[in-house]
Amino acid sequence: MAAPPPDLKTLKADLVRRMDGAMETLKKEFTGLRTGRASPSLLEPIRIEAYGSNQPLSQLGTVSVGGPSMLSVQVWDRSVVKAVEIGIRDSGLGLNPQSEGQTIRVNLPPLTEQRRNELAKTAAKYAEGAKVAVRGVRRDGMEQIQGWKKKSEIGEDDAKRWSDEVQKLTDDYVKKIEQVTAEKEKDIKTV
Repeated sequence: MAAPPPDLKTLKADLVRRMDGAMETLKKEFTGLRTGRASPSLLEPIRIEAYGSNQPLSQLGTVSVGGPSMLSVQVWDRSVVKAVEIGIRDSGLGLNPQSEGQTIRVNLPPLTEQRRNELAKTAAKYAEGAKVAVRGVRRDGMEQIQGWKKKSEIGEDDAKRWSDEVQKLTDDYVKKIEQVTAEKEKDIKTV
């Protein structure tokens, strides 16, 4: 069966889907960066070595807010409490969990200016990764357009117009990434 003729609308839909994926990944990474308030999403990226594999914390217990600077993890299975405690301590978030039976309390220490700056740098690093992903999607789209042009499936004018559309889409997503990052950095640096 012959491939369908090239279509800008289909190409753009695919590129948008992939660029949206990069944005979602960035937002998920940002939830793991701590601001001044306790939020269950802070512990979301943590993975725990339990049952012979690497498990997300959400599959081992329930995380809830126990106050403005306190998180509480209710671990479902008593045999993994120690592993959860170690996983939280070793997460690189600067947390010191304390277990009380099957409940682990995590006091969130106030953020120092130095720690806020480190978190802002981490946010910028995550944003750069998202921009690289978006640019990779752009490259794939441009290569597809050039391939169609070489095979004479589209003309020179269409190739130029479609390439401009892909570049505009890329620029829009890079702007969105920069806006989300600026909001996160503002949130991190707000005392």
